[in-house]
Amino acid sequence: MRNIQIEELGATAITERKVEVVERKGLGHPDYICDSIMNQVSVELCREYMDRFGAIMHHNIDKGLLVAGEVKTKFGGGVILKPMRIIFGDRATFEVEGEFIDVENIAIDTAKKWLNDNLRFVNGDSVDYQVEIAHGSSELTDIFKRKDAVLGANDTSAAVGYAPMTPTESLVIETERYLNSPDFKRRFPESGEDIKVMGLREDKKLNLTVADPLVDRFIGSETEYFRKKDELLEEIKLYVVERTQLETSVVLNTLDREGRGMGGIYLTVTGTSAEDADSGQVGRGNRVNGIIPLNRPVSSEAAAGKNPVSHVGKIYNVLSHRIANEIYLNVPDIREVYVWLVSQIGDPIDIPKIAAAQVIMERGDVGSVRKEINEVIDRELANIQAFCMELANGKIQVC
Repeated sequence: MRNIQIEELGATAITERKVEVVERKGLGHPDYICDSIMNQVSVELCREYMDRFGAIMHHNIDKGLLVAGEVKTKFGGGVILKPMRIIFGDRATFEVEGEFIDVENIAIDTAKKWLNDNLRFVNGDSVDYQVEIAHGSSELTDIFKRKDAVLGANDTSAAVGYAPMTPTESLVIETERYLNSPDFKRRFPESGEDIKVMGLREDKKLNLTVADPLVDRFIGSETEYFRKKDELLEEIKLYVVERTQLETSVVLNTLDREGRGMGGIYLTVTGTSAEDADSGQVGRGNRVNGIIPLNRPVSSEAAAGKNPVSHVGKIYNVLSHRIANEIYLNVPDIREVYVWLVSQIGDPIDIPKIAAAQVIMERGDVGSVRKEINEVIDRELANIQAFCMELANGKIQVC
């Protein structure tokens, strides 16, 4: 009964194109912080709703803002002059059958824990919090009261996912994760968490531009800053060269200028530009597969924080990538695959308006694998409830 369409895509695979651009905003980037915290608030609300009422209630915590604070950096350790502020937005269920849910404190406690667990030099208790979460509309809330086996979509929306990742895409995400790994921070404690990696491939040449704020308590002078920066750069180069066959160049903190004091170095008190240089917002960071792939079609929806059982802006956003990956892994002779899912508000989420696969073949034509692709798509949509619970339990990364 599902409307599944499969076609061969007359396009050049990404790895064969002359130019490829990929970005990754890392753990301490203000946009990543917003996405991660708001999504974790959704996970904690799901847990509260399930524990107390046996079902996930209406909520969408996908409107969030991190307002940068103010600091004074200083060699040997600066000070925070004004704390950053986190603003929580959108809607949630505050009452079920006369029982109150403390949404505000759940949101604040979740943010504090995430900050304390992930950013070494940010004290979650010292951040300002502003909760602007309100009650949901009657019609959208009613979706959760209809007792349907599979909930209806709460929006008319579209999503697209793809597989596989290119070597450039994989290297960009792996490099950031390496630089923010516990082992790397143990060996280079001066490296901050607000790491961004921009990958530019031109034919067989790959350039990585890396931003990494050094933490001022570990830096005693301008000379020491540039010495440690050189050490970091050499470590990054070693990591990258071992993981690619491309001719590679790596640069680090390219705004730096020797001799300009604090104005010529990327130095922070806390390891994130959110302390005073850059605010953050949900939806401006990585796509759900962890990168910003500028050569690919991507979904416009911000997945982080949306409810995981009816909001197709989250469900289809992530599921389209999972289906694409399952097709690539289980169907032979496929070079590249894109999966499109379109919902119609009110219709069951397991029966999209259309589920379409566009395929670039390695050999042969799509007719020889049409049946296998159809079976993968149909199976994944049939298992959508289990998939939604993985999202609800926070088992799937969305940024």
